[in-house]
Amino acid sequence: MSDTLTLSAETRERVGKGASRALRREGRVPAVIYGNKQDPVSIHVEERALMKLLNTGHFMNSVVMIEGAGAGAVRTLPKDVTFDVVTDRPVHVDFLRIAKNASVTVNVPVNFTDEDDSPGITKGGVLNIVRHEIELVVAADKIPEAIEVSLKGLEVGDSIHISAVTLPAGAEPTIDDRDFTIATVIAPSALKAETQEALAEDAALAEQAAAEQAAETGEDAAADEAADGEDAAESKED
Repeated sequence: MSDTLTLSAETRERVGKGASRALRREGRVPAVIYGNKQDPVSIHVEERALMKLLNTGHFMNSVVMIEGAGAGAVRTLPKDVTFDVVTDRPVHVDFLRIAKNASVTVNVPVNFTDEDDSPGITKGGVLNIVRHEIELVVAADKIPEAIEVSLKGLEVGDSIHISAVTLPAGAEPTIDDRDFTIATVIAPSALKAETQEALAEDAALAEQAAAEQAAETGEDAAADEAADGEDAAESKED
């Protein structure tokens, strides 16, 4: 399971663009806590502390306890982080307030294992990852850090579907109307190159056949036109 993270915060007395810019100049990041049938609370957090959590790699699928934003710590789930398009620094964070035993929707990263035990990959096949993350509905206190997917026994052309993936107890994918693909093992580059050459050759032959057909059609049209001319001349003489 993902570790529970902790982040200190202070409530914001003023909101708006001017107040937010002033906070950022002081190394703080504006944020808001909302949800769970309670009023939103405007807060700000230290940028360095926020960056430290962001760099864990699992900030967005971890429970974050916000301290100092009210009576006791507030249990939250990060829902959105807005970054500056130029500096790539965080400029705002949304936190969803959640109950301890609530079910939440999170994107959980997929880790692929046992590549050496995949005959298709050892022969030169390439793992084509269709989904780097799987969106799950799971208990807030049981969010997995990652989903392990084994590649053992996979040949070129084989695919891994969600039905073949072992999910944590109680976790369910949000997509439940189809057996969606997680990854496939595709042909090696050499085989793909041969396929591309074959396709190119087929296209060239088709183009040549079309050109020959067009030429024949042109010749037939010219012959018909000449015949019509001769018929017209004969009719005129008659």
